[in-house]
Amino acid sequence: MSLLASKGTNLAGIGTDAFSRRFDRFAPTLTEKAILAEFRSARHVVAKRKELVHESHTAPVAYILHDGWMCSYKRLPDGGRQVVNIQLPGDIVGLNSLFLQTSDQSIEALTDTIVSEIGRGQLLSAMRQSPRLAEAVMWSFARDEAIIAQHLANLGRRSALGRTAHFLLELGFRLQEAGRATASGYDCPLSQQLLADALGLTSIHFNRILRYLREKELLLFSGGAVEFLNRPALTQLAGFDPSYLEVAGS
Repeated sequence: MSLLASKGTNLAGIGTDAFSRRFDRFAPTLTEKAILAEFRSARHVVAKRKELVHESHTAPVAYILHDGWMCSYKRLPDGGRQVVNIQLPGDIVGLNSLFLQTSDQSIEALTDTIVSEIGRGQLLSAMRQSPRLAEAVMWSFARDEAIIAQHLANLGRRSALGRTAHFLLELGFRLQEAGRATASGYDCPLSQQLLADALGLTSIHFNRILRYLREKELLLFSGGAVEFLNRPALTQLAGFDPSYLEVAGS
């Protein structure tokens, strides 16, 4: 049983399309609603572990992620990889690749996912027709950059404990916004190894941090779920301020 179900959460809103939850605020007119409806059409399933975008290859489309989890990463000369970001329901994935000669990162499905595709011409046409939708696209760009900036701060300046708490709180905030989490926690399909890679930690060090957070009754990560045992104290520990994830003036 998932964390959401085990907590007796009202799941009525969980099935709501995450992209609609995030972007419908930018579409008050019938024309704009029609454009977003077209973006959401022609959905298809992408299987777990499938690579949608390969670094250094041309990427002709971006993806709206309706359900499931993805990650973007950089390949390293020794065969390893550095996770750059985790993509969650409601995200537009691979936007930057539409405007580059070749993609600067690879994108892989971490779970079975449901996506729809947006071509560069389709996106530019929508932005020309609607300044509000152009604003939405720019916000999505800015938000992605802000998330990556926080991840750089994690790797460069925050302690291992602080970066772990910050990262898990960030995922929780993003998932709650998408209707996939509650204030008490969320289902998390990521392996401890992938989380350790994203945080620049060894698996052993990451496990020690999880044990510390559990013993201090701050957070529990078990059975594919993150549970916040004391979210205010964890937020203070991490110095987590979610304003970088929110629309200006929201």
